[in-house]
Amino acid sequence: MNRQIFHKEGATLRIMLPREVDHHAAEEIRSAADHILETELIGQLIFDFSGTEFMDSSGIGMILGRYKRVRFMGGAVRLTGVSERVGRLLAMGGVYQMIGKEEE
Repeated sequence: MNRQIFHKEGATLRIMLPREVDHHAAEEIRSAADHILETELIGQLIFDFSGTEFMDSSGIGMILGRYKRVRFMGGAVRLTGVSERVGRLLAMGGVYQMIGKEEE
């Protein structure tokens, strides 16, 4: 996994999601993000969808899993740069019911 998708500034971790978030990409992001969450003090996790054109259900699972983990630690999760297409998938997958939709 290209480590440059992870940007840590203070207690904030920004994950720049790739163009396609399929099963393979979701698993690599999950593994790397969990390692960071276990070893660093993270108070806010931002999923940045600015460059994402496609995501399947494994991406939703990866996001919700990290959401639960960060919230358990007392942190917050935000979504940013969500396109209309990916936004529909997030809505259908119930992500906005847990995380909320951020207006750009």
